[in-house]
Amino acid sequence: MQRRLVLAALPALAWRPAQALSLTEGDANAGIRTALERGATAAVSLLGRPDGFLGNPLVKIELPGHLKDAAKLLRATGQGAKLDELVTAMNRAAEAAVPAAKPLLVKAVKDMSLEDGLKILRGGDDAATQFFAAKTREPLHAQFLPIVTQATEKVALADKYNAVAKKAGSFGLVKGDEANLQQYVTGRALDGLYRLIGEEEKKIRQDPIGTGSAILKKVFGGLGG
Repeated sequence: MQRRLVLAALPALAWRPAQALSLTEGDANAGIRTALERGATAAVSLLGRPDGFLGNPLVKIELPGHLKDAAKLLRATGQGAKLDELVTAMNRAAEAAVPAAKPLLVKAVKDMSLEDGLKILRGGDDAATQFFAAKTREPLHAQFLPIVTQATEKVALADKYNAVAKKAGSFGLVKGDEANLQQYVTGRALDGLYRLIGEEEKKIRQDPIGTGSAILKKVFGGLGG
C-alpha cells in the first residue's frame, strides 16, 4: 500500500489538511507527470507552427545584440528587406525545429523519479521548467542544430553574417553563440521553448481546476497561498 503524504512530510507546501491526508505519493507523481506532459505538449504546439516564434513577442528571435547597431546603418542604406528576411528565416528555423522536441520531453516525463516529482511539487513556479531544461537542453540542442542549419542556409545573408561574426569574434567583439548564426538561433529556440513551458506551468499551478483534470485538481488544488 502506498504511503500517505502527511503534512509534516512536505513543510514547504502549506497543504490544506483535508487534501494532505487524502493525497498519496502515487497521486502526487501522477499529477506532476500530467502537468509536465500537458505543459510541454502545449508549448510545442504553440511554437512549432507558422508564426509560433515570429508572431509571439515573448519568444521572437531578434538580431543578436552586436548586430543591432549595424542593422540601423544597413537599413539606412536600403538593406532593410534583407535584414527582415534574415529575422524571418531565423524564426522559421526555430518553428521548424521545435516539433522535434516532443519525444524527448515526453521521455523526460516518463523517466521522472518520485524524488524529481516531489522536488517539482515543492519548488517554485518554474520548478517543472527547470526540470525540463536540466534533462533535455543538451540533447535538444543537438537535435535542433541541423534543422536550424538546413532552414537558414537558404538565406544568403546567413553566410555573410557568419563570415562577419567570425572575423569580429577574432577581435573579441562577438562572444559565445552569437559568433555563429545557427548556434545563436538554436539557443534562442530552446530559450523560447522553456519560456513557453514555464508559461504553461504557471497556468496549471494557478488554475488546476480550469485544466479539467481531476488529478491536477487533486494535487495542485491542495496548494494554499
